Amino acid sequence: MDNMENQDNRNTEEEMDTASEAKAGEEDGGVEIPVEDGNLEEENGAGASEEETEEAQNESDSAEDEGADGADASGGAKEGFFRKKKKDKKEEAMKTKIDELEDRVKRQMAEFENFRKRTDKEKAAMFETGARSVIEKILPVVDNFERGLAAVPEEEKGSAFVEGMNKVYKQLLTELDNMGVKPIEAVGQEFDPNFHNAVMHIEDENLGENVVAEEFQKGYTYHDTVVRHSMVKVAN
Repeated sequence: MDNMENQDNRNTEEEMDTASEAKAGEEDGGVEIPVEDGNLEEENGAGASEEETEEAQNESDSAEDEGADGADASGGAKEGFFRKKKKDKKEEAMKTKIDELEDRVKRQMAEFENFRKRTDKEKAAMFETGARSVIEKILPVVDNFERGLAAVPEEEKGSAFVEGMNKVYKQLLTELDNMGVKPIEAVGQEFDPNFHNAVMHIEDENLGENVVAEEFQKGYTYHDTVVRHSMVKVAN
């Protein structure tokens, strides 16, 4: 009896142990499965969240880059505009300066040309004045040659001395002619106050009115300018 009761107690203990183990196994299995599934879901959720976060970050970075590119493009356009405007102003200022310099050079060249012409004219006038002064001093020498040769007796005109004097006189007239000194024609010409100086008047029916009858002193011109008027006698 006691053995049977002991056996029943053992069986009951074994059944209770088995039931406890089964229950523990069921509890362990129930816990493990939801935990594993939850971990997967949490891992999947975390992965999805990280991907979404990364995508959102990339989109945000792209938007920021686009905004930065737009800002850079806008800033570059403004900078290019102001740079072009500044360059245009600089070129305009340079062109204005060049025009001023060209105008100044043209004015200086014109002034220099006028100065050169004026100087040449003054030099020519000074030369003319000097030449006239020299010619006026030489003409009395020519007059003396003419008076001396005219006073030579007829029988002595063939002498060596008279011929030498005559050659010197002709050479002097030749050089004066080469310089532009020309004698003024008077006798037989109509009186011209621009070339003749009437010192006497006579009545002569054989000559026309205002005709030069006689020349007392020969007149000369230098380059068509009167150096000395002819002293003449005019018929009325």
